[in-house]
Amino acid sequence: MAWSAARAFNVQAVEMGSSLCPRSPLAAAGLGCVSLAGSTLWRSSSINRSMPFACMSIATDATRIKEAVKTDKAPAALGPYSQAIKANNFLYVSGVLGLIPETGKFVSDNVEDQTEQVMKNMGEILKAGGVSYGSVVKTTIMLADLNDFKKVNEIYAKYFPSPAPARSTYQVAALPLNAKIEIECIAAL
Repeated sequence: MAWSAARAFNVQAVEMGSSLCPRSPLAAAGLGCVSLAGSTLWRSSSINRSMPFACMSIATDATRIKEAVKTDKAPAALGPYSQAIKANNFLYVSGVLGLIPETGKFVSDNVEDQTEQVMKNMGEILKAGGVSYGSVVKTTIMLADLNDFKKVNEIYAKYFPSPAPARSTYQVAALPLNAKIEIECIAAL
């Protein structure tokens, strides 16, 4: 759980480090640690001064920063990465391909079938992380051919309730295993 307030814009948070919040029996008991930082920021002009700000963060479990999410109902990671990671009340889903989980092969060579399989695979990873498509706040789509944008949108739209997540779409030089599409996402826990 975290709380912060800033009166001025473009104020960066200051990392207090673990020295102020050592691992202790209190933290293990779930009582957590609290750190406070306050500062007055001055602009170059003596007339325009920003107001002081305060930042407080409470760590209820100092030993757990991130947790890997894994399911056999979606393709295994192709390298040294996790299917998804839970951290800071979000689920970060790695790029998902249109592979059939049981065979590790593409469902077909066309973008429509691969998009449908990507979305099914992503749904299984979201479910394993304890969320659903409705929890997704951001997606990134990578396409081998941006001319497939309209075809992908038709399939993609079936999976996300309104309001749809924020999204970026790119054409890339190449995708793993010569895939036609890859999608990654971030979901709120």
